[in-house]
Amino acid sequence: MPTLTAIFLTIASAFILLVAGLLGFTAWQTRRLEAEFLPSGQFVSVGDVRLHYTERRPSGPERATIILIHGASGNQADVMLPLGDRLSAKGYRVLAFDRPGLGYSTRPHGRADDAPSVQASLIRQAAEKLGVHRAIIVGHSLAGVLSTHFAIYHQDFTEGLVLLAPVTHPWPGGGVDWYYGMASGPFGWLFTHTVTLPMGLLTFDKALAGVFDPAPVPENYREKTGVALVLRPESFQANAQDVFDVYNVVLRQSQHLHEITAPTAILTGDSDGVVFASIHSVGSARDIPGATLEILPHIGHSPQWSAPDRVVQAIEDVMARAQAPQVAPLASPQAMQQHAAQ
Repeated sequence: MPTLTAIFLTIASAFILLVAGLLGFTAWQTRRLEAEFLPSGQFVSVGDVRLHYTERRPSGPERATIILIHGASGNQADVMLPLGDRLSAKGYRVLAFDRPGLGYSTRPHGRADDAPSVQASLIRQAAEKLGVHRAIIVGHSLAGVLSTHFAIYHQDFTEGLVLLAPVTHPWPGGGVDWYYGMASGPFGWLFTHTVTLPMGLLTFDKALAGVFDPAPVPENYREKTGVALVLRPESFQANAQDVFDVYNVVLRQSQHLHEITAPTAILTGDSDGVVFASIHSVGSARDIPGATLEILPHIGHSPQWSAPDRVVQAIEDVMARAQAPQVAPLASPQAMQQHAAQ
């Protein structure tokens, strides 16, 4: 009969071999993903952070600049591909950045440096390096937090705001899927270097279907966008930190939405199974002065793919409102009397 020591050593050896195998598989698949989905744009440095971005320019004069910001688990292609050419054809310069830590953008060191306030500052500084000092901000899903931060705290930069199925408000319970907590916790490095990539590959198609439901996943979406890059360990951990921390962010930031002065449009699907429109989109329309809300029928969580022309029209509407002449407020009767007496 084997001794307890022998049993323990056998189990320990098997565990070590399993972990080593998963580490090796993850490293191999990470190299494969990066070889298959090369950077499609350019890089701009802000301090020690390199942001990857893509750009579309109009053939004629530029009307304005639009900055597209993608949500969780994605990269710049998720917003640039369905919207970039449509917008540049209407005279806009279009920039789309990989958010820090996702796609091919690097991330600042330190958990506090992951905050939306830091990400917004990095994107603004990068845009200014590219000659942009005012822009319409378009944010999808988790980037609703980042986009509303722009509109609250960077009012001089934010010409207009368009929110697509945004995350903006606290939700009941404040919970997220368990693996975000694991990946962002103290054992996150081991978890993301052994478990998340193989499990992600097995469940990826189902997850994508849930994002677009009830519409089908766009043809060749994975190949066009390189969305599987999020399964790389560092990207998965960065994404998990963003998702895991977002509840505390919106708990504070949602109290300041009434300070937004930029013209704002909100679009969301009536069949969104990822972000509750009744909480976030409806709440944003209620709390942001003058915001418009359109609920699109039979649309899931990605209006930019399922209804891109409607999104472009919303951007056009915001642009028109941003450029409309500002009517000066009427003076009070007392002020008019004082002026007449002078």
